[in-house]
Amino acid sequence: MREGKVIAYASRQLRKHELNYPTHDLELAAVVHTFKIWRHYLFRQRCEIYTDHKSLKYIFTQNELNMRQRRWLELIKDYDMKIHYYPGKANVVANALSRKSYANMALGFMMPHELCEEFERLSLGFLHHTTAAAFEAEPTLEQEIREHQKDDKKLQEIRELIKLSKAPHFREDEQGTLWYKNRICVPNADSITKLILSESHDMAYSIHPSSTKMYYDLKERFWWYGMKRAVAEYVAICDTCQRVKAEHQRPAGLLQPLKVAEWKWEEITIDFIMGLPRTQKGYNSIWIVVDRLTKVAHFIPVNTTYSGAKLAELYISRIVCLHGVPKTIISDRGSQFTSRFWEQLHDSLDTKLRFSTAYHPQTDGQTERTNQILEDILRACTIQYGTSWDKCLPYAEFSYNNSNQASLKKSPFEALYSKRCRTPLFWNQTGEKQENLRVAQSRQKSYADVRRRNLSFKVDDYVYLKVSPMRGIRRFNMKGKLAPRYIGPFKILEKKGEVAYCGGTADLIRAKYTCHH
Repeated sequence: MREGKVIAYASRQLRKHELNYPTHDLELAAVVHTFKIWRHYLFRQRCEIYTDHKSLKYIFTQNELNMRQRRWLELIKDYDMKIHYYPGKANVVANALSRKSYANMALGFMMPHELCEEFERLSLGFLHHTTAAAFEAEPTLEQEIREHQKDDKKLQEIRELIKLSKAPHFREDEQGTLWYKNRICVPNADSITKLILSESHDMAYSIHPSSTKMYYDLKERFWWYGMKRAVAEYVAICDTCQRVKAEHQRPAGLLQPLKVAEWKWEEITIDFIMGLPRTQKGYNSIWIVVDRLTKVAHFIPVNTTYSGAKLAELYISRIVCLHGVPKTIISDRGSQFTSRFWEQLHDSLDTKLRFSTAYHPQTDGQTERTNQILEDILRACTIQYGTSWDKCLPYAEFSYNNSNQASLKKSPFEALYSKRCRTPLFWNQTGEKQENLRVAQSRQKSYADVRRRNLSFKVDDYVYLKVSPMRGIRRFNMKGKLAPRYIGPFKILEKKGEVAYCGGTADLIRAKYTCHH
């Protein structure tokens, strides 16, 4: 009712499954049905509900609820409502929709008996000596817009221009509402614009569209100054959108090349190629070790079940005995390289371990590229010679080390041994090769930065962390495709470099590292 007058009636038949509902649920179902069909009247309005079912009055304080009642309460809690108990005996003027009447009089004339039986079969009643009337309710939002238009100075100026016929695209209707073409003019009031933006972005029938889609949807109905900018700003600060939307921008952060090594085999990179077919000797992986200065590589066949002690034995026999103990080893965060035994081994050898940041294989890009080249060589070798890949591995290692490298402008063997010498000697042309490497790195950086954007953060900034969904991390109790693309926000505690930051993420992603790229 509004101003003491009934503006609408509603009723419907029970569905088959609803016939089994208890009385309490049926009474609550009537309330839910009312909110669904009259949402445009009741939303953001104070409403009073009268019922002759007393227990419905205590639905919000009821201790035990079934799943159906809990689902309905999630819907009606969005409304400002109060339930009043009104005894059935006191309701002596019950309306026709709440009481069945199978009389044969309606609208002042006799109805055929067959038609009365049909009404009874359909559970329809009659209105006795009553005239039916149709009511048209004005949307609440339009009323609010009309009221606020009177307080907007710019819109008032437009009204004056309309009177002078100097605003051809604007008009004022009979109720005093200002329109721009076929779009209602929204005044400069935060309460109105925020309501419109929220309804068109956050509700279930829109589900967080992009700023462009949202703008084109709104411009069919609304117009206000700076509308496109307001839509873009609203979507930009939406927390849900930042968590789940895919990136359509260039990757953040410019390429930060590693410093060129000062001498041969002082700095190396290591990695594994996993998932290869098992050979007769039991190998199913390849351990790749590459010198950062000369690009000389060693390919060692291994098994994924090798312990840290076994890998240490291979490391001593295949690397240290040939090239000495390196100062620095760069690798990803594979379990083989983060084990306690591996760390203790290199502590005793005075070798510094440097790990790439989480989910950022570009840090060890040299070894990743070597992996691709080696896989191509092994494919060609096994196809052409029809032999096991571990038998081709020595030839693949020689082929790689004897081929020209673009960054060195010569082969790794030439860089390590030099053509003029039969035995390993100190490299007298280190400066020239270092300069070639710097030129190559500069060229690679310029190519990579074309597809990147310069983005930096400061300590105490809050950021979202992008985590690969293939890592089995649960976010919002979901895994896989529907899991959010980003988690957070997290506070930056320390800046490690140009594009590496430390934050409090270890507890959430169950890892012992907190530095991320």
